[in-house]
Amino acid sequence: MKKFIPFFIFTILFAFPSKKDFSEAFIRVAEKGNPAVVSITSEKVISHNYHQFFAPFGDRFSPDEFRGKSLGSGVIVDAEEGIIVTNNHVIEGAEEIKILLYDNREIEAEIIATDPPSDLAVLQVEPDDLTHVKLGNSTDLSVGEWVVAIGSPFGLHLNHTVTAGIVSAIGRSDVISRNNFEDFIQHDAAINPGNSGGALFNLDGELVGINTAIATDGYSRANAGVGFAIPINMVKRVMEDLIADGKVTRGWLGVQIQDVDEGMAKALRLNNHNGAIVSQVIQDSPAEDAGMEEQDVIVSVNGKSVDNSSKLKNLISSGRPDDETRLTVIRDGREKDVVVTLGTRPGEKELRESYRTGGTLYDLLGLKVEPYTADEEASFSFGSGDGVLVVDVKGNSSAAKNEIRRGDVITEVGKNEITSVNDYKAEVKSYSKGDTIMLRIVRNGSPLFIAFEIE
Repeated sequence: MKKFIPFFIFTILFAFPSKKDFSEAFIRVAEKGNPAVVSITSEKVISHNYHQFFAPFGDRFSPDEFRGKSLGSGVIVDAEEGIIVTNNHVIEGAEEIKILLYDNREIEAEIIATDPPSDLAVLQVEPDDLTHVKLGNSTDLSVGEWVVAIGSPFGLHLNHTVTAGIVSAIGRSDVISRNNFEDFIQHDAAINPGNSGGALFNLDGELVGINTAIATDGYSRANAGVGFAIPINMVKRVMEDLIADGKVTRGWLGVQIQDVDEGMAKALRLNNHNGAIVSQVIQDSPAEDAGMEEQDVIVSVNGKSVDNSSKLKNLISSGRPDDETRLTVIRDGREKDVVVTLGTRPGEKELRESYRTGGTLYDLLGLKVEPYTADEEASFSFGSGDGVLVVDVKGNSSAAKNEIRRGDVITEVGKNEITSVNDYKAEVKSYSKGDTIMLRIVRNGSPLFIAFEIE
């Protein structure tokens, strides 16, 4: 008598990979990723406040100082240019940075630029026979997806340690500080001190994150199954600015925001707690120009949902100045679309002052400026080289209507030379609305005059 095995059993048997296939997926990731992951040692002089009774003979440091080393990891993202990305906290304050490659070569690195708010830094080494990774798309990650971490936990003797786990959650914020830009991938691949700045890969061998932090029980610095990585899409955005400009230029809305709690949701007739409520609109900000109001609840940005105030901050800051951004807000119980032209996010100190006073961040002309000093070649071409750099122009202001742009350098107001921000502010303060002002600016290396009536 013939026996028949149901078709669905064959389907189940062949639908799942074999043990060998499953292992080979991780082996391939390790083979691809290891050559592009580096160990980073940074040296700096560390001061302490306790008395040292003796120091080694000939030691060139004072008794209150010693040379310390910190260890971290990094990832080569551009082999031709020798570009390495890592965490800012790995190299912060370093006087000397050395890179240990997978083939045990040791080379020196220089800092291109850092961005403490995102805890990212970009380094550069001589591009000699390097291997880089393929960058993935972190928005494609799913909770439950397998990921692989590579780094140097606890010391160089454990460099290129490979661990695996799954994505536990995405979009984690307020992990380290509410002042930072955090949109972490949470995962349970084992990472420990020394893994900071190292790689997080998907099973296609693509870099999807930079490992940054772990959560512990408070008594140990070791892994407890909760690790956090900066998503690669955020890394790309920050890295591009750091390489091009040496700093990150972020979009700015000009509002103070907070999470929506149960009481607010009830009072504002909201269906849920999602969104961020506007508690303050800064004077002369992009938000004010667009007609935003206090108690507006922002629920989406360009169609992307806003779960809380941290998500809103990340979405806005990932934009760039002059981006037209569509916000969906709930006002008086009804949804409304508001189109805002983003400005340039100021520094934290300036932001805190504007929130405290409610004051404007733009001057009478509609400009926001910073100190500027030209290089020797530019100084020789058109004067002392000092002036102020235009970092933002308020939409529809006198300056905007007369085509003053971000990146312009103002060297004279009227006939008076500008050598500092204080000089500039003092000169502009002497004018009023209705007056005509003439500025001498330098744009793309060429000087020109612009005169206009202040509205």
